[in-house]
Amino acid sequence: MTATTAARTTIEQTDLEPFRAAYAPDDKPLVDALLKEAAGDVVVEKLIDQRARGYIDDMRSVQVGLGGVEDFMREFGLTTREGLAMMVLAEALLRVPDAQTADRLIEDKLAAARFDDPSGPKSDTWLVSASSWALGVTSRLLHPGDTPQSILSSLVRRMGMPTVRVATRKAMQLLGHQFVLGETIHKALERAKTQETKGYRYSYDMLGEGARTARDAERYFRSYADAIEAIGKAAGDRPLPDRPGISVKLSALHARYEAVNGERVRDELLPKLRELVRMARDRNLNFTIDAEEADRLEISLDVIAALLSDPVTEGWDGFGLAVQAYQKRSRHVIDWLVGAARKTGRKLMVRLVKGAYWDTEIKHAQENGAHAYPVFTRKAATDLSYLCCAKRMLAARDVLYPQFATHNALTIAQIIELSGGKAEGYEFQRLHGMGESLYKAVCERDGFPCRIYAPVGGHKDLLAYLVRRLLENGANSSFVTIVGDASVPVEALLKRPQELLDNGHHATNRSIPLPRDLYGASRSNSAGVEFGWAAERNLLVSGMEKAVAPFTEAGPLGKGLSASGDAHPVFAPMDGSTKAGTVRFADKETARKAIDNARKGFETWSRRPVEERAAALDKLGDLLEENRDRLMTILAIEAGKCLTDGIAEIREAVDFCRFYASEARTQFGEGRLMPGPTGEENRYRHRGRGVFVCISPWNFPLAIFLGQISAALLAGNAVVAKPAEQTPLIAYEAAKLMYAAGVPEDAFYLVPGEGDIGAALTSHPAVAGVAFTGSTETAWAINGTLAAKRGPIVPLIAETGGINAMLVDATALPEQVCDDVMMS
Repeated sequence: MTATTAARTTIEQTDLEPFRAAYAPDDKPLVDALLKEAAGDVVVEKLIDQRARGYIDDMRSVQVGLGGVEDFMREFGLTTREGLAMMVLAEALLRVPDAQTADRLIEDKLAAARFDDPSGPKSDTWLVSASSWALGVTSRLLHPGDTPQSILSSLVRRMGMPTVRVATRKAMQLLGHQFVLGETIHKALERAKTQETKGYRYSYDMLGEGARTARDAERYFRSYADAIEAIGKAAGDRPLPDRPGISVKLSALHARYEAVNGERVRDELLPKLRELVRMARDRNLNFTIDAEEADRLEISLDVIAALLSDPVTEGWDGFGLAVQAYQKRSRHVIDWLVGAARKTGRKLMVRLVKGAYWDTEIKHAQENGAHAYPVFTRKAATDLSYLCCAKRMLAARDVLYPQFATHNALTIAQIIELSGGKAEGYEFQRLHGMGESLYKAVCERDGFPCRIYAPVGGHKDLLAYLVRRLLENGANSSFVTIVGDASVPVEALLKRPQELLDNGHHATNRSIPLPRDLYGASRSNSAGVEFGWAAERNLLVSGMEKAVAPFTEAGPLGKGLSASGDAHPVFAPMDGSTKAGTVRFADKETARKAIDNARKGFETWSRRPVEERAAALDKLGDLLEENRDRLMTILAIEAGKCLTDGIAEIREAVDFCRFYASEARTQFGEGRLMPGPTGEENRYRHRGRGVFVCISPWNFPLAIFLGQISAALLAGNAVVAKPAEQTPLIAYEAAKLMYAAGVPEDAFYLVPGEGDIGAALTSHPAVAGVAFTGSTETAWAINGTLAAKRGPIVPLIAETGGINAMLVDATALPEQVCDDVMMS
């Protein structure tokens, strides 16, 4: 199977139409549509205000605080040094195995924090008090630049750093206890009994991040299977929906759970998932597939479509999934689920959440060069989306059992009033350790059903989950953060999204530029491909299929050069037999002639205004994007690049062109002139050195090839480039685009050849500089050749070795280290 075929493969052939919707539509028209849909009756809005105000008053009347986590977030918000220090410690400290590293981490992160600041807010809840005491002791000991030994008082000297370390770990464990129901499923089930007697239901989440290996996936599968068995034994004989359940991450069950691996996921993940679903069905539990990143939405719904069409879900109302309201496609997801449920005769449990990966989605879109964001950039727009999704879910209770996950009193009041004030056919959900004071009124007093989402796992597994919760709920605009602040009037908490969005005039966050505008006016971000969006992925694949090998006959390029000698076939590395094209290598005479001719071209090119040189390289960046599909195909067949690597290669090449063009304007542009010797002309203060030889490697045959060349050209040098002998075709295509962009044929020469041609170029007496990427041994040979020359010193810019070093300490998250290694 080819890479393009695999990229098009869906998870399973079913009678259901696959979910496909615009990945990142423009915010303004979408928000306008949401505003129309969310418009409510005046009488209902007054009832909402009345109910929400009552809940807020109930929360603020609690003398001992709102509940452990809310109090902590209000006391130490993420906008404070203390809150940030706490988040870093919570994410890393419990992972540290040795005392010395733990001491250093505590010193580093708490040195500038003042948890015992008397001017700060006070709270008498046990969690804040315990954490403040432990961390306050620590921060009193340490200041920026100090060491424990230099500042300990006599009392502290008697306590010593081990005491500080123990106190800090204890504080982390107290915080973890609030977020995690139990270290094992059996401990969690035992601890849950207290809340179950009050009418709460549970959904258990086995802590852990996505699998990175097949062994990880098997371990997570066993963890889920064991949990389902234990939950089933403890569930009693209550009917659904008044039964416990489990939440499952699909990324935990497959190490390569990505959209481009559709067929592989079908073959490897679906049987395991079906077995877990069968186990949950046999025990009549709620089985929820958790929501993950936006680029996994389509593949997740493909998996769900396969299960809805499978007999394993027939006649059982416990199967479901989570939907994220901050995704711009959330309403389309609800509509698709309603249609799928009706077509297959299923009833689905659907958990509506606002979303916990917002910062990840923003970063992903920026790094990937997306045209827009898949999530809303205004929290009010997410709240608006949540309300519209809730309306659609409540209207489809014949095939959906809505589960509204929220800690916002206004959102709860809106849902209750939209359902006619009745507690029928839906439930609320809250996180373990959060929303306790709110749901005392909603659930325990008013009788609306509530399910607690309860993480289960050891403290070392808490890390990434805890950070997501802190980021999700710890912002200064979060209801959780501000509801406990009596100085904030209730009316401020009752403002509708419509008002906060100024009826759509402020649909986007103006402080967050679109991904293409990430670098401001200096340059545009390179355009990427969202492989999680089938429409964009298939467009790329279709374009690649139009470029059929063999591609071209490559050879020397440049003014005065011509191809000679025999044409050599270039074979694809994937099988060693597919012919990618042919190449005529240059001989030593051609190499010498290229440098001689480039010396003449240098005289003209170096005197061109920097703005003209920069415009040519900017144009080259545009042409690379316009010819993306053909370049992708050549990279795939000639260089063995997979889809994701090919796009990354092209984007890096584009970024090189635009970055160096921007830097040239800044460093060498207008205003950086000096008078000529006779005063009749101006000369640029910075001039090129002459002819640069650029030698690039096979593993980055486009990005490094153009990175070396663009920097040298923009500095005013002429360039003679020798690509790796294994990848001359992609270099030949890039060279033709360079000429089309406006780089003169006498300023840039392409000289494909084997190693002897590189030696002939670098040994030429007229060479003014060399940029080389490749083996250390070759770099030393070039260095020796240049050092032996008479005359001015010839600079050598060399990147060698081919292996990046990564330093990993005990505080690192192993999954993140693994991701970084795979991406580097």
